[in-house]
Amino acid sequence: MKKTVGILHADISDKADEDEKDALIQLEAVSKALTQLGFDPVSVKFDLNLEAVGIRLQKLNPAFVFNLVESVNGCGSLIHLAPSFLDYLKIVYTGSKTQAMFLTSNKLLGKDYLAANDINTSKAYCLSTLKKETSVNGRFIIKSVWEHASIGMSQDSVVYVKSASELIAKLERFKSSMSGDFFCEEYIDGREFNIALLSGPEGVEVLPPAEILFTDYPSDKLKIVDYSAKWKTDSFEYLNTNRTFNFTSDDSYLIESLKIISKECWDLFGLKGYARVDFRIDESGRPWVLEINANPCISPDSGFAAASKMIGLAFPEIIKRIIEDI
Repeated sequence: MKKTVGILHADISDKADEDEKDALIQLEAVSKALTQLGFDPVSVKFDLNLEAVGIRLQKLNPAFVFNLVESVNGCGSLIHLAPSFLDYLKIVYTGSKTQAMFLTSNKLLGKDYLAANDINTSKAYCLSTLKKETSVNGRFIIKSVWEHASIGMSQDSVVYVKSASELIAKLERFKSSMSGDFFCEEYIDGREFNIALLSGPEGVEVLPPAEILFTDYPSDKLKIVDYSAKWKTDSFEYLNTNRTFNFTSDDSYLIESLKIISKECWDLFGLKGYARVDFRIDESGRPWVLEINANPCISPDSGFAAASKMIGLAFPEIIKRIIEDI
């Protein structure tokens, strides 16, 4: 008899943006892989009607839940609610646990945690901390505190300021024009890397590092992976941000450093199953952690899947290894 597995995911509407609809692609791919692995997958929508979700899960009585919840009712700030609720129901689940999900999904908290543990991450400010600063100047990038997948990010997100008051005004303008909380961090103009991590029989394995190439970008265009680069398939940014896994011997020391730091992040945050660490490299060659992605996108066309293919891992094998780290 096949073991029943619940696949927990956000309730995505037909009018959702592309970043949210990608969750449905993940759902289909994971469901297919679970079937290939001999499980009986059942889709379970997760929303704020927790009583109904709880009844559904308890009736299903799954062997475990594959957690694909990236937002709740469209809010990334509630991502940790799914694992927390599963803990309450005493149902085991894939991926990182509640505390790790909360710490990594709140980028400000995550950066504070990195800095407190001597891992390089660029200096960040929110409105309350900026009001205590007297000398702030330079280039900064404004980001959503909670939303991932480059939501809310564009070329306009990078600003140059000469004072804290000027940066406060920029942040307040973002906050008034878009929903949610925003912060800013020092902008690092340099190479960008994504490091995928996957649990394995001998502990976490660092998959082949990927660099994002900003091909044919004009000199006046900032090299950032913004919303267009991730989701607008007909845009210049999407078509000209390509991924490479090929490096020369000149990059050997850098690549090894990225692997070591990524493992340190895995251990520091207590990550489970799978994760991704994003880096920028400054002009001196020093790596800086941009953010930690617990339970990153694993759609078949994702960077995570591409890195796995580089070592011959088929998609069902990725899913199997994630399950084995419950």
